[in-house]
Amino acid sequence: MSRPAPPMTQPLTHFDTAGQAHMVDIGDKAITRRVALACGRIRMEPGTLALILSGTASKGDVLGIARIAAIQGAKRTADLIPLCHPIALTRVAIEFDTDADASTITCTARVECEGRTGVEMEALTAVQVGLLTIYDMCKAADRGMVIEDVRLLEKHGGKSGSFVARQASSRTPSS
Repeated sequence: MSRPAPPMTQPLTHFDTAGQAHMVDIGDKAITRRVALACGRIRMEPGTLALILSGTASKGDVLGIARIAAIQGAKRTADLIPLCHPIALTRVAIEFDTDADASTITCTARVECEGRTGVEMEALTAVQVGLLTIYDMCKAADRGMVIEDVRLLEKHGGKSGSFVARQASSRTPSS
């Protein structure tokens, strides 16, 4: 049996008063510095992680290519998410951290702009595309990889101010 949804604390901005989807009008919003930090993880077999770290994967430098893919994902977010605004990004920084004990790679994306709308979707898209690229490059060795725990860690700027997730990592991609 389904439980009733909790009451909304904020109205959904991508719907008009008639309930129709629309792109939010940001024309009257102030241009401010916007920053978003997101992360996610891919879990794999230990041998797959060893293959990535050794640099001997048949498709090449897995993490180097995944970094470029993540940057491209951030830049192309408006092409993928129908109601996102195209944004002139000023920075996209991607880092990968490996954990041999857990056999995981964590992708962290920091995205910045000077604009009228935030870059949360760009940071989240960057993480997903980076992790999907790792999957694509290594699927011949390990089809059981799992992408998990993709989330927004922080966002700063704009009318709604800052958001910092509980238990957010203090680590950010290098400045």
